[in-house]
Amino acid sequence: MDAMPYGLLAALIGLAGGTVLGLAGRLGNFCTVSALEMAVYGKDARKLRLWGIVLAVAVLATQFGALAGYVHLDMTFYHELAWNPVASIVGGLMFGYGMAMSGNCGFGALTRMGGGDIRALVIVVVIAIAAYVTLSGPLAPLRIALFPQEDASGPQGILHDLQTYAGLPPALVISVIACGLGFWGLSYSPLRREPHMLFWGVAAGLAVAGCLAGTSWLSDTSLGAIDVEGPSFTAPVGRALLFLMTSTAGGISFSVGIVVGVILGGFIGSMVRGLFQWEACEDPRELGRAIVGAMLMGVGGVVAMGCSVGQGVTAFATLSWSGPVTLLAISAGCLLGLRQLIGGYQVE
Repeated sequence: MDAMPYGLLAALIGLAGGTVLGLAGRLGNFCTVSALEMAVYGKDARKLRLWGIVLAVAVLATQFGALAGYVHLDMTFYHELAWNPVASIVGGLMFGYGMAMSGNCGFGALTRMGGGDIRALVIVVVIAIAAYVTLSGPLAPLRIALFPQEDASGPQGILHDLQTYAGLPPALVISVIACGLGFWGLSYSPLRREPHMLFWGVAAGLAVAGCLAGTSWLSDTSLGAIDVEGPSFTAPVGRALLFLMTSTAGGISFSVGIVVGVILGGFIGSMVRGLFQWEACEDPRELGRAIVGAMLMGVGGVVAMGCSVGQGVTAFATLSWSGPVTLLAISAGCLLGLRQLIGGYQVE
């Protein structure tokens, strides 16, 4: 282990966590778009309630891991940077709307890409390009002007604020939030009858906490050379694409590992279920919507500093205010897009 480069170790941590998440997506039906679509239009809330299980486990494992000293929440950018509510809402709405237009988020596209979906490959590449155009390309000055990112002046987040202003003990807050999310998920009887979904929901939550713990350990070992990160699929997709093209832009990293891991998990899960097959768009309009949606996700994900998984699960697990707020904004944007599509007002 001592002879391995820190970047490679970070990539291996990402690879392990990403593979579990990819398997959860294909074997456990963990997905954002279809969860909302099935709950609202299919009257089946199993996938949506599964989010309660994922979040409950992620919050519980991450927060008690932090109390035990295994997870350094203060070193994640969710807590290092001051929360910008406007960026969370605007970026989340953009991401969610684009998610509906594409039919997948970045995470979902990577899992489907592992199952042979060529349209998902297009979505992933466009997200990567749009993210970097916004992060450090021509749109970067405009983004910084409209949604400035400043260092936090001190501790922040749900746990800190409730302890400071309400005097609530951290362990109590963590337990109430986790139990509330878990109860919301398990109170839906159709989900309780799906043990494989529950298993993969727990696995996905543990994978998020595991990535945060693994990179925290590596940050200590490397004296801060490695950032503390969890799964996210907007800017990291761009970093992975740059590495695959140049092998030098940022070097091998957690981002590369997590992206490759999700594709690998999606492939394995597709093979296990016998679902692997090459498929593409049905018509040019569908491809056009997918590209426009991917562009919106790339831009919106950078503005919000995370996607449906990066903010919706990882930031939520750190109990950053940006997590639940961005997740709600993403959900609202997605529901708006789904309403237009299903209602017949399709983007030409």
